Amino acid sequence: MEDLSAIRNIGVAAHIDAGKTTTTERLLFYSGRIHKMGDVDDGNTTTDFDPEEQQRGITIYSAAVTFTWRECRVNLIDTPGHVDFTAEVERSLRVLDGAIVVFDAREGVEAQSETVWRQADKYRVPRVCFINKMDKVGADFSYSVNSIRERLHGNPIPIQIPIGSEQTFKGVIDLIEMRACLFAGNAEETNYAVAPIPDDLKDEAAKYRHELEERVAEFDDGLMAKYLEGKPLEPAEIRAALRKATISRQCQPVLCGSSLKFMGVQLVLDAVCDYLPSPLDVPPIEAHDPRKADRIVKRKCDPDGPLVCLVFKVIAEPHGDLFFLRIYSGTLKAGSRVLNVGRDRKENLPRMFRMFAKRREQIESASAGDIVAAIGLKETLTGDTICESAGGEAVLLEKIEFPETVISMSIEPQSSKDRDKLIDALKMLKRSDPTFDYRVDDETSQTLISGMGELHLEVITHRLERDMNVAVRVGKPRVAYRETITTSAEHEFIFNRQVGGSMAYARVKLRVDPHTPEPGKEHFVFVNALPEERIKTREHVLAIESGVRDASRSGVLGAYPLINLKVTLLDAEERTGESSPVAFESAAGQAVSQALEKASPVLLEPIMKVEVVTPPDYFGAINGDLMTRRAMITNTSLRGPNHVIDAEAPLASMFGYSTAVRSLSQGRASYAMEPLRYEPMPQSAAQRVLGGY
Repeated sequence: MEDLSAIRNIGVAAHIDAGKTTTTERLLFYSGRIHKMGDVDDGNTTTDFDPEEQQRGITIYSAAVTFTWRECRVNLIDTPGHVDFTAEVERSLRVLDGAIVVFDAREGVEAQSETVWRQADKYRVPRVCFINKMDKVGADFSYSVNSIRERLHGNPIPIQIPIGSEQTFKGVIDLIEMRACLFAGNAEETNYAVAPIPDDLKDEAAKYRHELEERVAEFDDGLMAKYLEGKPLEPAEIRAALRKATISRQCQPVLCGSSLKFMGVQLVLDAVCDYLPSPLDVPPIEAHDPRKADRIVKRKCDPDGPLVCLVFKVIAEPHGDLFFLRIYSGTLKAGSRVLNVGRDRKENLPRMFRMFAKRREQIESASAGDIVAAIGLKETLTGDTICESAGGEAVLLEKIEFPETVISMSIEPQSSKDRDKLIDALKMLKRSDPTFDYRVDDETSQTLISGMGELHLEVITHRLERDMNVAVRVGKPRVAYRETITTSAEHEFIFNRQVGGSMAYARVKLRVDPHTPEPGKEHFVFVNALPEERIKTREHVLAIESGVRDASRSGVLGAYPLINLKVTLLDAEERTGESSPVAFESAAGQAVSQALEKASPVLLEPIMKVEVVTPPDYFGAINGDLMTRRAMITNTSLRGPNHVIDAEAPLASMFGYSTAVRSLSQGRASYAMEPLRYEPMPQSAAQRVLGGY
């Protein structure tokens, strides 16, 4: 049995272009897992193996790899930095125990850094920080550390400081051992030289060491007493206190280096083993009793305990889907029969693999604390819980909540004979990607695809053509509007008509209310408030919920899906021999549609969080342009010599913004944009949209 304390389940996360994939490539090389390093610009890195990733030079899909360093086995997931693929980060952080957050030494905290940090906070993930690109022009270690403290409200504690910066960067000072680590800066040299601290940096190193001891002592009463007595703290004591504080998310150790120039990566590997948690260090996972949703069940990481796994990713393939699982408790064996708790379905799990990017290494069993992949499951999707099919207490883990889609476009096959092939391909893509959706418009028979941004949908259409051989035509991108209600309303509907030569009867009474979900919770809530004996047939209650959900997807004002909605089933009536699930589904659909019309529905539009980084010469022009786009400027600040504009703007006014910002700044400004929230549209703008509909 493997020592669980020697496992590290970690991710690498950051803003786009901070150097995540290059860092991952170096981690694999120095750990001996690969013998030749790839390069993002050459499109030959281990984790960016998809043709689209290689062509664009960005990470699109999270990739899992396994390697060993010192006595630890590290399961690592390299995640995307682009906001359109934020679902990959979300589902990875949901199952990881720790993370390396990479920052650009010149830029410090950037827009997507904030999103990643927020996601890590949401899932209570301990992290270490790596200030990358210390060799870059404008690199500033102190600025980057301060930006983590001020913008992310973190507690960064440097355990290294750089020796030089920009062209003069050649190594780091290890503040724990108080020594210099010097790097050759080439791929051939896998070790670093240890030397005394340079004379010109001794004072600065002493200052940082004093600060390190002071802050570490705050986490341990014994160390505080020793510190107050003026006794120096031993390296082992500092590491132990830092590890404890990192795992409890009280601080984040900060390292620095340059992955591209092969500097500092071995020390990041040391930090992963020293400070990030093993599966035994994280609290027991909380689950729900499927029979009694308000009962919380805790499962500790125990290979001999009852089996509990979470499916956090599905890769849909024509010859059988590949399912990624995090095992929280128990032991999973190839060839076993398992239970999908949420769907109440028993499934066969014939084969399991340990993944190394696109390569599969077949294994016979895996235990608590492990991350593996499996094939053979038929009805399982992302977020499902897997338990033992016989014996043991089945529990249900919290599902992974993904953001709403914000952008749509029409799509059709080049040839009409490919229509069925297109729909099958879209179904496959939807299984893989929870932030992708498609629907066929009932009135126009037009197929609409929806996603997180223009790049997201562009990648989807390329996959259809390249991987699935479906040539398609796409329309212009358009905003994925939503609807909600502003007041409560009730409605009763009686379905009483002939269906197939016999009478069908169902009576349903519902109330709809506005609903504000907690962060990460579902935005649609169905509550069954019926007395227990009112409807005796369980299938009829399930049919009512199904009818309510289907009707809420088609909206009231312009057939846009409804969000932030609570529907309460107040009363229902069935008749023996006349009532059926179909009758109840129809009655519920009509009842909720008419209740929604009475509840003052409004149209919602996606608001984007926008960050523009511009040289001072173009600040005024870019600011003015944002104001014409109905943007609200929330903050302006300086980042080195550049101005940073933070704004909130409706997505509808931001199409084509990349071209506009380039022309306004002669190509020198950059911007990042991510979905923030949905909010009601101004009446005049809503009327234009609905008139167009």
